Amino acid sequence: MNSVSLSPKWSRSCFLRPPTIIAFLLILLPSGVFAATRALSSYAADIKEDMIEKLLPYWHDTTLDKTNGGYVLADDAQGPRAATEKQIVTQSRLIWTFSHVHLKGYSTEDRNYLKAAERGYRFLMDHFLDRKHGGYFWTTDLSGKVLNDRKILYGESFVIYALVEYYRAGGEKESLRRALDLYHDLQKNAWDKKNGGWFEHFTRDWKPILKPEPDAVVEVAGYKSANAHLHLMEALTELYEVTLDEEVKRSLEEVLRLNATHFYPKDAGKSCFHRQPDWKEVTDPNSAGLSYGHDVEFAWLMIRAQKVLGTPPAWDHFYAHLNHAMKYGYDHGRGGMYNRGADDKPATATDKVWWVQAETLAALTDALKQKANAEYEGALKKLLDFVSNSMTDPADGVWLDTVTAEGRFKNTGKAHNWKANYHDVRAMVKFIEAFWPSVPKQ
Repeated sequence: MNSVSLSPKWSRSCFLRPPTIIAFLLILLPSGVFAATRALSSYAADIKEDMIEKLLPYWHDTTLDKTNGGYVLADDAQGPRAATEKQIVTQSRLIWTFSHVHLKGYSTEDRNYLKAAERGYRFLMDHFLDRKHGGYFWTTDLSGKVLNDRKILYGESFVIYALVEYYRAGGEKESLRRALDLYHDLQKNAWDKKNGGWFEHFTRDWKPILKPEPDAVVEVAGYKSANAHLHLMEALTELYEVTLDEEVKRSLEEVLRLNATHFYPKDAGKSCFHRQPDWKEVTDPNSAGLSYGHDVEFAWLMIRAQKVLGTPPAWDHFYAHLNHAMKYGYDHGRGGMYNRGADDKPATATDKVWWVQAETLAALTDALKQKANAEYEGALKKLLDFVSNSMTDPADGVWLDTVTAEGRFKNTGKAHNWKANYHDVRAMVKFIEAFWPSVPKQ
């Protein structure tokens, strides 16, 4: 039998325990048992230590492709996996993360995260950038040969996000210029001049794809999605903050309004995945329901966008989404946020996915920074305990892809083309900055 550590220290619990042992521990030692005595500053100190010593070194040492450039993401708790391609989203997310942690002071003599970001940036420019038509391809092979030349709004948004952060971290003016160029490409080719918002799927030369096809791999071609419009808002927020460009500002105001009206309304139970191009409801059963992770992610990104725009933060809208998710999607017994639900009803999909936990951590952090709330604080601690005990590999601090509500492993992926480190590292940095132990005055 595997030995089991009962230490509350972040990411110190035994890994890949048999489900029977997990269930036994949940009875004897519920997630959050230390919540009443541990301060958030203690969690923050442990998370920062693990980030410095294990988590960031893992991503640096495991993903850098020292042969071709860029990054290879193909790792699992059960062992490495064979990689065959590089995808725009995770390539961009790693550029963003390495840039972000360098900006926050995490680079060391052994691991310069800005240089790691530069490796991804150069590969992106050399192989993903379409110098003829503008925009960035969806996938290449490991060497950089284009495999899927579709232009997809979801992926293009992450390129903008990454290029802005790389510019912030290293002052590379070309990166910021490329971000603005891509924004103008989207305005020219993807913006819906009639109904507002943005179309999402295009051929290489920007012909709209309005019906599902195999190469239109994200969301549903022909619809406008909450997912893509959320991440476009995220990208335009950062682009506007560094450029103060008036056209970017108008686009940010538009996407913020559309998200808050159609995809993530104040009546949070009415959140949805897709809309018709003219914003009418989508009746396809495959589009039914809502995502708790996206709802809480929208909530805190909305506040971020409003602060950058200089408009009053809509905290009532923020709390409407956070409270709805906490009521219907949060596991108050074990900790952690479920995946999906519908309307004002209990969750319909109770798996716990790594990025959903990360966005819940970010939203609860912002809520507690705004005002003290014992219920939120307890939920945050339970979430951190659950992730530490049931989702984290203690050897390197990486959050695994998906577990059941009880903590049984369903997907032990650590790094793949849909799983980089931007959600979790971003949330950890936000949490550390909010609750890092203060130094007593002498």
